[in-house]
Amino acid sequence: MKLVALGLLVSLAGTGYWYWQSTDAPSVAAVQLQGPLPAQTSLVPTPRSRFTPTPRSRKGYYSLDVVGDFTLPATKTITFCGAGRNLHVQKDRTKIFRRGFSAVDQSRMVSNVEIWKDGFPANGWKSALQPSQRSVILYQGYFRDAFGLSWAQNSEKAGETIYRAPSSGNAAGAARPINRNTLYQACAELSGGCFGFGDCPPGGMKSTYGFIFLDIENDGANMTNRQEQANLYAYMIKTIKENVSPKTQVGSIAPVLHNSVGYSKAEDYKATPDWLWAMTAQHTATSRQRGMPNDLVGKSFGDYADFQMPGTYYAYPDFDYSIRHNGDNSRHWLASLLGEQEVNMKLSPKKRIAWQWLFNTQSELPNSSKAEHAAPPVVAEGMGIFYWFTGAYGVLFWDDHQDLVPDSPPPADPSQKGLGNDRNYACYEHYVHGLWRLFKHHSDLFNGRETYLNESTECSYDGGQTWYKYNANQLKVRDLPVVRAIVNGNQVLIAATKAYAQPNQTSRVMMRYVQNGFKFYTTITLKGDEIYLGRATMNR
Repeated sequence: MKLVALGLLVSLAGTGYWYWQSTDAPSVAAVQLQGPLPAQTSLVPTPRSRFTPTPRSRKGYYSLDVVGDFTLPATKTITFCGAGRNLHVQKDRTKIFRRGFSAVDQSRMVSNVEIWKDGFPANGWKSALQPSQRSVILYQGYFRDAFGLSWAQNSEKAGETIYRAPSSGNAAGAARPINRNTLYQACAELSGGCFGFGDCPPGGMKSTYGFIFLDIENDGANMTNRQEQANLYAYMIKTIKENVSPKTQVGSIAPVLHNSVGYSKAEDYKATPDWLWAMTAQHTATSRQRGMPNDLVGKSFGDYADFQMPGTYYAYPDFDYSIRHNGDNSRHWLASLLGEQEVNMKLSPKKRIAWQWLFNTQSELPNSSKAEHAAPPVVAEGMGIFYWFTGAYGVLFWDDHQDLVPDSPPPADPSQKGLGNDRNYACYEHYVHGLWRLFKHHSDLFNGRETYLNESTECSYDGGQTWYKYNANQLKVRDLPVVRAIVNGNQVLIAATKAYAQPNQTSRVMMRYVQNGFKFYTTITLKGDEIYLGRATMNR
């Protein structure tokens, strides 16, 4: 090995080739090939389903039959909390589980079949859902309205919130009435979650939901209140976990270790864990009087969470092909999707479940005040493919609308137009199509033995002369095609796209995998902004 100005001339073991490895920018990892290009292997393109999307003129409807049956591998999970399950359950309640979804939120469950909602269940009744197919989202209102915890709406009330009231009786031995205005009670009563499924364990109750997602959105706090807030968050998730089945997984949309808010900036890759995830509980001047237990001290929310939830909702500019998306401060649908995962996977080894929504979130950005813009077909399909190349564990598929009534007249209130039944939901079809392309044809690769290359995916943009390993932000600012790969044994699966490319635009990129004795090279030609998916057997 010979040292040469700002680089190393390195032998590619076993190949007879030499390459130049740059040392001036480790995050870019430029490698220049010296000598002829090795033989290439053609990828086998993954099929596409031929279907006609629901026309733009049809509102409040989508079909799940744009693809055939397929299921997720056991190593992945997708919870359905989207719109319009009511369109399909009358004909076939189980179809959603054969279209890529593995669980359903309680708000979308079929009454008295999947969850009992009408008083006491019939004797011996049990839900048709397995625990792994059940989820519930706990919103702010659960804590605020049912238990009078104003803290759930205003984090500055943290210092006034009761953890747990004393449970001893009075001098005469009579038990004190239960104080329901405590965080303990709000968490402990979740144990009754087994009741609606007919499978409470003997001698007590433990929630049998497979997933409990917290969406309180009160995670902000001023500096003087942060310790109180960290204490409550750690106590909340600890107490929830004490009242659920050992198989129940608990996590929250916030805190997230780092939130890039859809921008994927270079500075995101230098982030440290968010304070609310990492700050350990410590007693304050009043915490003991309010019932904080001593065994909470030294524990953080992140210690108890079963999974983290990095992800970002899209705003309208992410869907706008008429503007540039290549500045460090620019929004870019794919860079944000990948970058959020790349940053957070380095901050915590815990499993990742992203909250995904196929319409723009409400924000101050242009054309984003209402959630009326659906993700374009390529974006919806790409969400169903590229996200899984990051090694993520799951998705909570969400919508702010619940039941759909097709072909409804527009709402009388102009401010409500385009926000419910009068949306076009073809984006759901494209999303499911993306899942079908990936998991119908390649589920065998997701068996727990796969390797996700992420930003270590090595690509060339000059015909194989120079090779780079770029993260999502670096690809964005250089306006390059995005390539991500999964390796399992001698199999390689590759997803690629040139985001925001025009239909008549052609892009070429090479990808190689020269590790573990493999010498795999291939060239991918992209048309427009298509989502390419291909697979090959690698040779040593």
